[in-house]
Amino acid sequence: MKKLIINLLILIPFALKAQQSVKGIVTDESGNLLDGVTITLSTNNENGVTRLTSMGDFILNQVQQGTYQLSATLIGYKPVIRTITIPKDSLKIVMQSDSKVLKEVTISFSKPIIERKTDRVTFNVEQSIVASGGTAWDALNKAPGVQLTSGGTITANKKDVQIYLDGKPLHLSGDDLSGYLQGIPSELITKIEVFSNPPASFEAEGSAVVNIITKKSKGQGFNATMNGSFTQAIYGSYTASNSFNYRKDKLNIYGGYSFTSRKNGYDRHDYVIYNNPDGYSYWDSPGYSIVQSKTNNYRLGADYQLTDKQILGFLITGNNRTGSTMTNTQTMVTNNFKTTPDSTLQTNGNTRLHNSQYAYNLNYNIQLDTSGQNLNVDLDYSPYQTDRQQYINSLSFLANGGPASKPYHIYTPTIQHIAIYSGKIDYKYKTGKNWNFTSGMKYSSVQSENNFDFYTHEGQQSVFVPANSNHFDYVENTAAAYTSVRTTIGKWSLQAGLRGEYTRTKGYSITIDSLNKRQYFKLFPTLFSLYKLDDRNELQFTYGYRIERPEYNRLNPARQYSNPYSYLVGNPSLQPAFVQNIELGYTNNKQYNLTAYYTATHDMFSNITVQDNLNKVFYNTQQNLGLSLITGLRLSAPFHVNDWWEMNVMLDFYEQREKSAYQQGSYDYHQFSYEGNTTQSFTIDQTHGIKAEISAMYNSSDIQGIYKIGHVYNVDAGIKATILNGQGTVKLSASDIFNSNNYHVSVNYLNQDNGFFKRNDTRYGAISFSYRFGKNVAAARKHNTGIDKEKERAQ
Repeated sequence: MKKLIINLLILIPFALKAQQSVKGIVTDESGNLLDGVTITLSTNNENGVTRLTSMGDFILNQVQQGTYQLSATLIGYKPVIRTITIPKDSLKIVMQSDSKVLKEVTISFSKPIIERKTDRVTFNVEQSIVASGGTAWDALNKAPGVQLTSGGTITANKKDVQIYLDGKPLHLSGDDLSGYLQGIPSELITKIEVFSNPPASFEAEGSAVVNIITKKSKGQGFNATMNGSFTQAIYGSYTASNSFNYRKDKLNIYGGYSFTSRKNGYDRHDYVIYNNPDGYSYWDSPGYSIVQSKTNNYRLGADYQLTDKQILGFLITGNNRTGSTMTNTQTMVTNNFKTTPDSTLQTNGNTRLHNSQYAYNLNYNIQLDTSGQNLNVDLDYSPYQTDRQQYINSLSFLANGGPASKPYHIYTPTIQHIAIYSGKIDYKYKTGKNWNFTSGMKYSSVQSENNFDFYTHEGQQSVFVPANSNHFDYVENTAAAYTSVRTTIGKWSLQAGLRGEYTRTKGYSITIDSLNKRQYFKLFPTLFSLYKLDDRNELQFTYGYRIERPEYNRLNPARQYSNPYSYLVGNPSLQPAFVQNIELGYTNNKQYNLTAYYTATHDMFSNITVQDNLNKVFYNTQQNLGLSLITGLRLSAPFHVNDWWEMNVMLDFYEQREKSAYQQGSYDYHQFSYEGNTTQSFTIDQTHGIKAEISAMYNSSDIQGIYKIGHVYNVDAGIKATILNGQGTVKLSASDIFNSNNYHVSVNYLNQDNGFFKRNDTRYGAISFSYRFGKNVAAARKHNTGIDKEKERAQ
């Protein structure tokens, strides 16, 4: 790679010298600048370079010296054709109006809400009415195949996922991930891409990939978009946001800001049945929580065109979130199936949160020739800090009202610092007519420091308890290199990739003097092939080998108590899981898809519950289990019922197998499951842009490890109208109309008998308004930074 870069640096000056740029301006007979003129530079009657004028200006880059034919065309004007010789400083083209009278033609086009391609399903959020008025988290819940769990995790087609934002993996998990996405208004999102079997352009982590793409302001000069929405569930929430873009000559500046205030309430009902020599003890714990948060999101970037072929850019993004969670839980303990409780435990909790996340990116890009040869360099730094303060107060009472035990009052402050450093270089090149290559290298370093202190309150005194506190440091360094090739041979379209990653990790719990080290090198191949039977029918085959690394919060051994008898604890010995994805598909008319798939996860890690039946203690921890296997058949199809009614349907039937040794036994579970969703869109009034939408989904019960998960369904509806001469849009929507998007999870294995039911605060009505001003012509440059992958796993 070093020799390759040196050779490139030697060749660049010669390439720059041999290639020229042609600048020009196009006007009408009166001298008015003409926008949208098609400029084509060709030789020997073959098209070479084509551009559209922007405010009358055009630039033709990377043109070799010689004689060319230049043409300018625009509806309503006579075409201009002339012969030019390059090099040439500048051109001025004057176009004459065509004397023919053109009939007025109205062209109407809008993207479908759901698009399906060979490697992805795209949910066009900006076209969806039911996704408006909420947040990125709410929009994810409406994307086909995406499931959100009660613990803040996300799956796609029953696979663990990496969440990307504009091609950049987020470094968050659990409550922090859901909290971050709940701070981004859905009005800022243009689409969500779901990759069930990610292509080689994505890194090796994650069985599936979900990429959230935000809207970009476009155009010469200044243009912007403003949005606002109000949501009423149990409590009211609101969002406000704006984004802007300013483009002038070689400089482009872009950015945005959003503020979200949310308040949600939800019921959660837990139970544990302890079985010991003394008999049965049933612990029934209904509770209610109120979650509040205020989030500021902002981004500012700039690109400067050093030459016609070189761009230097920087991007700064930030997120600041404050919030609180208030819980009130009453645990009733009934022994040996009595009709009245023997004792009651009343627990109140208050958790305060402050989170700050920043990312700094410096990017350099150079186009080496007209064939697409390109060199890109990214340098990144991203610091995170999370400060949590949790207060737990528990009082226990006997059946006669007297105290059952000593009051339990604890205070647990937690501070987490994460620093991520990353650098990457990507090189794209072409050999022959059909062979396209992409190669690159990346190095990243993640340093995580976690301090968890435990205090008890006795009267007015706070007593530090070292045995329950923990200081945990984690370091992960990864060096990676990859190459990918894409070609077309006859009826075959092929893409193959190979990525190698060498990873070293070290987790050290200072408090308990526990050190865990691991180093490994793995190769991750990918293969995508398409065979064209004819113009209407295609066959596809894809294969991918992936890795799932545990998020940092799963590794932290600090105990987080919810009451004296229940806590959550991580596992610093947790190991990565490895996944094989295989898909075989058939597509008819580029619309109707039938896909058979197979996903095998080895050494799967998962949250597990542990019951100490003798001491009546219950806790959640993490553990590597055995095999998780899913084999299924997925069918998707759009239907254009008539000019005003469009329908999109997806059905999925699959067989699950969960097999592992666990505790003193083992399990081998099999279950057949199915799910489906449909989106119906209706055009009510084309002139005023009035449209309606109804979407529905149903997921049958399924399994995950030792967990049995109940069925869930959801129905949404909405209507929108275009106002203010097409620059404004107002939307009304209702989500989870039947209040049915709830979680029911149970465990019944050996001596484990527990579960919970959670009723989410997802039934709401929303009103949103969006206004666009400025001229939309050319988009701000978009690139992926080098720190992308590591940002997914931070807490």
